[in-house]
Amino acid sequence: MTDTVEQLDLKAPTEKINLLGLSREKMAAFFLSIGEKPFRAQQILKWIHHHGVHDFDEMTNISKALRERLKTTAEIRPPEVVTEKTSKDGTRKWAVRVSGGSLVETVLIPDGDRGTLCVSSQVGCSLDCSFCSTGKQGFQRDLTAAEIVGQIWLAIKSYDAFPSTDKKVVTNVVMMGMGEPLLNFDNVVDAMDIMLDDFGYGISKRRVTLSTSGVVPALDKLGDVSQVSLAISLHAPNDKLRDQLVPINKRYPIAELLAACNRYWDKQNDTHRVTTVEYTLIAGINDSPAQARELVALLKDFPCKINLIPFNPFSLSDYRRPSKNAVNRFWQILSDSDIVTTVRSTRGDDIDAACGQLVGQVADRTKRSERHKANYTDTQILNVR
Repeated sequence: MTDTVEQLDLKAPTEKINLLGLSREKMAAFFLSIGEKPFRAQQILKWIHHHGVHDFDEMTNISKALRERLKTTAEIRPPEVVTEKTSKDGTRKWAVRVSGGSLVETVLIPDGDRGTLCVSSQVGCSLDCSFCSTGKQGFQRDLTAAEIVGQIWLAIKSYDAFPSTDKKVVTNVVMMGMGEPLLNFDNVVDAMDIMLDDFGYGISKRRVTLSTSGVVPALDKLGDVSQVSLAISLHAPNDKLRDQLVPINKRYPIAELLAACNRYWDKQNDTHRVTTVEYTLIAGINDSPAQARELVALLKDFPCKINLIPFNPFSLSDYRRPSKNAVNRFWQILSDSDIVTTVRSTRGDDIDAACGQLVGQVADRTKRSERHKANYTDTQILNVR
């Protein structure tokens, strides 16, 4: 327990701890560190995540003396909502301001009795996948666990759905927003622990999905500490093309990524789940029948289901969305080979909330955003000439 207390990083007596991002274990450690019983953790977790309370004075089963003490040592501070937009199809997108002033985006996709929240894990993205608008914005920093969990808290608050009821606004969470989750490992794991915890949001491990571009060492580590569902951003049937679309492939090629996925599932006690393979279809790049057959050959012995995602256009990219015929043809080849394959419906594209369109406003410390804008402008000038 001492080690856990140290992880709270109590740098100074006057620095307040944001309880919104503390897992049950770390919350108990916090209360021990201030001389309180660890059972207080469960009480506070329920107030925050079941009732949506961020004011200690509203916590009626906590003594006044403890409430006053918490005000001096802790806070419950979600990110600030800057904009909220609702698509004609019901998709809702928030831009939230995090510490440092940058904006990140999160999206809720309602579908009958399901509500899938796409959550960001970084301010920008340290990777630079060629088909993703987030990568073009560069990178500033990792989000804290409180900033990650805060996106769920704000989404539920937006629908006035606290206290939690049987009909939940957020039933599924996908770590598919801005950033590469496995490059923000500790904060993402803490946040997912809160999502799964019955004293947090009580979401099934089958309904929390981490999507990775292929950070193999971190994926191996994840299998030791988590049982969430797994998705991989593949987008190509071979290493040559994936090197261009997903640059991290040069370090961890496809064979290594697929092997790491198998190792992840080998560590789980549930043997019936499979990896979701995300494949963004880009016209003339990776959507041909020959590439579909190559994908079948690649994945024939890999337990998976495939999610085809027609490319969603954005500025700074000349990629094009494939035709419906091309998408259907690609789907048919995979389905005829007995691979479970779905085509993701485009949701929220009228508010730039579709897959690959999340941008936010990033104080880019990598200068990548400037380079992309300059290169794109130069290309447009050459095309005009």
